[in-house]
Amino acid sequence: MASTCGSSMALMNAGVPVKCMIGGVAMGMITEEGKEPVVLTDIQGIEDFLGDMDFKVTGNDTGITALQMDMKAKGIANDTLRRALAQAKEGRLHILGKMREVISAPADHLSPYAPSITTMTIPTEDIGTVIGPGGKQIRAIIDASGAEIDIQDNGVVTITSNDQEGAEIAKRMIKELTFKAEPGMVVKGKVVRIIPIGAFVELAPGKDGMVHISQVCNERIESIEPHLHIGDEVIVKVIKIDDKGRVNLTIKGVSEEEKAQLN
Repeated sequence: MASTCGSSMALMNAGVPVKCMIGGVAMGMITEEGKEPVVLTDIQGIEDFLGDMDFKVTGNDTGITALQMDMKAKGIANDTLRRALAQAKEGRLHILGKMREVISAPADHLSPYAPSITTMTIPTEDIGTVIGPGGKQIRAIIDASGAEIDIQDNGVVTITSNDQEGAEIAKRMIKELTFKAEPGMVVKGKVVRIIPIGAFVELAPGKDGMVHISQVCNERIESIEPHLHIGDEVIVKVIKIDDKGRVNLTIKGVSEEEKAQLN
C-alpha cells in the first residue's frame, strides 16, 4: 500500500489540489482448523505468501475509497470481515497521521518539475512570424525550451513541456516575437542606444522605441548620459506610435503604482 500513500503525498507535494489525503493498508488472515482466524494488519510478503488473505483497504479519515481482496480460503465469516475492516481503519488512521507529519495540505503552487501544458493566443497574422521561414523560428523556440509547440489556424498555441521552466521559456519567446506596442502600455526595457535628443529602449528583441530627452525626468536636463546609460533597465510607457510606426516612450510619465505592478 506504499503506492497509495506515496502517490497521495506526491500529488500534494506537486501542488495538485486533491480534496483529501488517502492512505492504505493491507490486511491478512491466518486460519487453522478449529481455531478463530487471526487478522493481521499491514502484512508483508511472507505473510501474504503463507496466509489466507490479502485484503487491501484505502481511504481517508471518514471512509473507504477502495477495497480489493485475494482469498486462498474458501471464504470469510462476516465477523472476521468486520474485524478486518475495524483493524484496517485503525491502521489507516495511524498511517494518515504519519503522512501528515510530512505534508498536511497540497502545496500552494505547482511543482516546477511537474509536466506543464500551457495555452496562449496570438494574432493570426503573427503565426507566420512565430513559425519563421521553413519553420526556422519555431524550431529555435523548441530547441531553446525543450517544449512541444502546436499552433492552430485560429492562433491558439499549445505548449507542452516536461517542466514549468521550459514552458515559460517558450511562452516568453513567443510573446517577444508577437510583441506590439500600444499607447498606454507599460514595459520594462533596456537602453540600447543614446543620441543627443534621447535614448532608444529595446522593448522586445528587434523592437524598440525612443525616450525623448524631455521625457526622462520631470526637471529639464541638458544631456541624457548622466541619467541613462547603455545597458540600463528602465520602465517606460508608450505615449504614441506615429504614422511611420515609430514608438514614442516616456520614463517620467510612469506612475509609482504602474512600476510596482510591473515589478
